[in-house]
Amino acid sequence: MSAPQHSPDERELIAVAMSGGVDSSTVAALLHRDGHAVAGMTMQLWNQRRLPEIAVEGATGRCCSLDDVYDARWVAGQLGIPYYVVNFEDRFEQSVVRPFVEEYLAGRTPVPCTLCNQFVKFDRFLEMAEGVGARRMATGHYARISWDEPSGRWLMLRAVDETKDQTYFLWGLTQEQLSRTLFPLGHMRKSEVRDLARELEVPTAEKNDSQEICFVPNGDYAAFLEAYLREQGREAPAGQGELVSTDGHVLARHCGVHHFTVGQRKGLGVSAPEPLYVIATDPAARRVTVGSNEELLRATFHAREINWISIAGPDAAVRAGVRIRNKHIPAAATIEPAGQGRARITFDEPQRAVTPGQAAVFYAGDLVLGGGWIE
Repeated sequence: MSAPQHSPDERELIAVAMSGGVDSSTVAALLHRDGHAVAGMTMQLWNQRRLPEIAVEGATGRCCSLDDVYDARWVAGQLGIPYYVVNFEDRFEQSVVRPFVEEYLAGRTPVPCTLCNQFVKFDRFLEMAEGVGARRMATGHYARISWDEPSGRWLMLRAVDETKDQTYFLWGLTQEQLSRTLFPLGHMRKSEVRDLARELEVPTAEKNDSQEICFVPNGDYAAFLEAYLREQGREAPAGQGELVSTDGHVLARHCGVHHFTVGQRKGLGVSAPEPLYVIATDPAARRVTVGSNEELLRATFHAREINWISIAGPDAAVRAGVRIRNKHIPAAATIEPAGQGRARITFDEPQRAVTPGQAAVFYAGDLVLGGGWIE
């Protein structure tokens, strides 16, 4: 079987997902410089004027802000390429914001960027790109894609720049989506991207990277949750409850379970001889359990909605490095199929703060095998 053509020829139109940042702007400029037909597309995901009570005046660092749209349009104008703003607000709220809220209400800690990639950026965006005649899309994500002829599969690999690698948020992509996606920056380090942006005279070359979630302007998830529920005419999460030790002793009262997440140390409102961390939350009982760092360690957990990327779903246990947070170093583990899209993961050495709602992503060196949601 011959390898599919992943590098488009110059006649093929490529839709670049332009966020207004330096990375996606550089992708557009690079492809344009190399003679490719390029169209810029910016996704309008969240109305920044909503929930004014939690707005922070002069706040910066969010992705997908109005300023980012203006910057993306500026870059497209400088390049002389077609440019479109596509409104995905309804899809984004349905597929990202509402699940984010429901997960927090259920005592889990969601990963909205992964949901956005799965259900908006690499789903609806590809459909919209087809509307302007583009079969492929390119983004500024730091990851790599290659074709493996023996297996007949597209492979996802970690970026060359480990400090910028974004594969933790991309584990939900399908073979079809990988076949139509380009990650031109995956082989570059961030410093090289900055240098290339300056060389190409990209207007956003010196722009700082975005850090915060677009719909949580001040990083206060609890405040967003309360404001969103009020806007929707729903009751706020249940209020005060008990903060208890792992042996059941009541240590203090808290003002709402939604203010806590597994592994949290600050803001517990209790003093102790040694540092305490959130071990578990129980919204139904309004209980937050805290304990020592050793009590936060966990060797085994289950993951659901497993998506195998670079390999077919295994019938037997496989060995892999498993990452349970974006900045977590993959730890050696055994992954056992558990039926119905689930898997049992057992670490060789217990890991700290295995958090329900976060993602577990499986690696074999740089190769991304797949991933799933931690139960």
